[in-house]
Amino acid sequence: MIVRSLLILSVSALPALAQAKAAPAADLASPVASARTIWKQTADYLVAAASDMPEGTYSFRPTPDVRTFGEVIGHVAGSQNMFCALALGEPAPAEDAVEKAATTKAALIAALRKSNDNCDRAYQQTDKASTAEIDLFGNKRSRFYALMQNAAHDGEHYGNIVTYLRMNKMVPPSSKPRPNGN
Repeated sequence: MIVRSLLILSVSALPALAQAKAAPAADLASPVASARTIWKQTADYLVAAASDMPEGTYSFRPTPDVRTFGEVIGHVAGSQNMFCALALGEPAPAEDAVEKAATTKAALIAALRKSNDNCDRAYQQTDKASTAEIDLFGNKRSRFYALMQNAAHDGEHYGNIVTYLRMNKMVPPSSKPRPNGN
């Protein structure tokens, strides 16, 4: 009976597997390209969320001891500037520079887009270049490590932003229907 059930489940999953899209060849060949794919999706969601949130709600914070929505956007932009500069072997700006300077929705979205442009350069480097050693928070790491930290950090804060959006009765970009139906 168990074998039969497993066989039925296996056969029923075949159509879904057949419809799954193959990863682009560049992602299979290049660790940096794979990291870029992960980062880019989250970066696009962050910009969409920042654009969707009404300016009056940028001051929203779920509890008094956490950042406002706008502060999270500024923090992400500043962190991206720092991580991606390090990943390029360039002097890193202060991580909190954007969060302290940009306060309006327009300024925060502009800073987030600019940080995405900076990171786009970093995620275009070669795999070989990404093996260069950098100092990250007092530890010797590779540039690739900084790219992965950036992508992970963005994902962490996109999770915060999803909660902020849901608490304001908004649908996060990652939950909206996509044009291709997926």
